[in-house]
Amino acid sequence: MLVIIVINIGIMSKKPAFIIVIGTSAGGIKAIEKIVGQFNPDMDAAIFVVHHLSKSNGEEFLVERFQKATALKCELGKEGTKIKKGTIYIAPPNEHLLVKEDHIVLGHGPEENRWRPSIDVLFRSAAAAYNTRVIGIILTGLLNDGTAGMWAIKRSGGTCIVQDPKDAEFPDMPISILDHMDVNYSVPLNEIVPVIDKIMLSLPEEIPAPPDVMAESRISEKAAIGHEAVEQLGQHSNYACPDCGGNLWQIPDKENIKRYRCHIGHSYTQRDLLIKQAEQLETTLWISLRIMEERRNLLNEMSNKVQKKGLKRIAEDQRQKAEQLEVHINKLKEILMDNEKNTVLASTVN
Repeated sequence: MLVIIVINIGIMSKKPAFIIVIGTSAGGIKAIEKIVGQFNPDMDAAIFVVHHLSKSNGEEFLVERFQKATALKCELGKEGTKIKKGTIYIAPPNEHLLVKEDHIVLGHGPEENRWRPSIDVLFRSAAAAYNTRVIGIILTGLLNDGTAGMWAIKRSGGTCIVQDPKDAEFPDMPISILDHMDVNYSVPLNEIVPVIDKIMLSLPEEIPAPPDVMAESRISEKAAIGHEAVEQLGQHSNYACPDCGGNLWQIPDKENIKRYRCHIGHSYTQRDLLIKQAEQLETTLWISLRIMEERRNLLNEMSNKVQKKGLKRIAEDQRQKAEQLEVHINKLKEILMDNEKNTVLASTVN
């Protein structure tokens, strides 16, 4: 009887043969519903999903929505959860979802590509833990989170699948992948699951993930990484982190994927760094505009007050200063409008 119990425990604890990681943002809910609805309930794989949402509890809604579309169990990823086949794990709000060999880790470190949870973090961790047995899928979405993570999967021997951009509601993310690497499959949404079934017919020989993929995956588990860790990954750049003000290191260029990381852990592609800089600049300019308008109003108020007292020279001096500020205020408003246009352009150009 004891022997039977031991055998059952061994079977239950067996990790899935494959890990499927899915990344998406705009238009992704319907796309994922279509995919998970076609999954075989007996498939020897665990599925992990990162869908970009606001920093709220929207992921609970995703669990309920996806559960209605599939026979597989859907749940939010939780710290220490044992990974089971036939289960779909969804990234919780405002936490990175990482895959280890047999359990889930939640990362509380900085955003990557301006997102937490980040697709890159999930994909990189899966590549580090499961290498050739990872199937990475990028669906409809904006910007380029997932490109660096998919490159990590490719370098680790995993399989890369991208939704055909012509089939995607928002093609930015698929296009970014295809611009930077050769993938195994670029197919319409309704062909993705048949491709997965084909891949899972044979178990590939495992090979170790590259050391830098392993190192970056470990970094994503931490809240702060220190100078020593990031210095081993890249070279010091001339840029400062727009989130914390620290130095940025450029990660060696892989397939023309330029990335930057600070010692706190913030990470950006070149495109996301440009957008984040524009956002920080806009915030600074709005604060400056507010202060300048308040100063102009205060000068006008003081000018009117001393004018009533007959102090014409002082009143005129304060009025002129207020007029000079008005010129700067108008110029600053023009700069803000131009910066907003440039931010929109940076977010739409691949």
